[in-house]
Amino acid sequence: MSNSSRALNKLYEVLLAGEFAACYRLIDESAMAQSAPDRIAIARLIAAELAHFEELAAELEKAGGDAETAITAHAAVFDEYHRVTMPQTWCEALVKMHIGDGLAADFHAELVEQLPVESQPVIASVMESTGSSEFAVQRVRAAIADDPALRSSLALWGRRLLGEAISHMQWVLAEDDEVMDLLFTGDGGLASASTFFDRMAERHGQRMADLGLS
Repeated sequence: MSNSSRALNKLYEVLLAGEFAACYRLIDESAMAQSAPDRIAIARLIAAELAHFEELAAELEKAGGDAETAITAHAAVFDEYHRVTMPQTWCEALVKMHIGDGLAADFHAELVEQLPVESQPVIASVMESTGSSEFAVQRVRAAIADDPALRSSLALWGRRLLGEAISHMQWVLAEDDEVMDLLFTGDGGLASASTFFDRMAERHGQRMADLGLS
């Protein structure tokens, strides 16, 4: 197996483990849902995460990898991220759902064109099916309208989520030189890791504005 093939498999492992962790955290955090419409919306979000997981698992296994091994190998970093970003209120859970969904979409959007042509449709498919957390925007805006004092604390929470997400993404990427080389070297590679994360931060700013937290 070539270096690029090994790197691609490792990247699939990371993405798959992230989708798996996100699904189970959504199940945990959905216990705070306050209405039937919210519970239905979260069920759809969980279904979307499971669909992403299945797509990535199929691709990984087609290349000779194993989903269970991937989850075990990368569980620690994702568990730690979710541990330090455990929401304490329903509004915090809603912000985390929307921010997390958006950051995942941003990550996929940034990396899709850096991958081999045959792998791009899988990542593009996962990216196109994000957006299930849009319901959270309406809920958060309504909560702020009812209690404007929430804006300040939720804005701080949103900034913390971005900081923790970037720190943990950097941790994951730094664990494997082959993945870093796949994404950030060569003529077609991303300009730099710092530029990559700067662009994600810019999109995060727009997402915060959508939530009414800018």
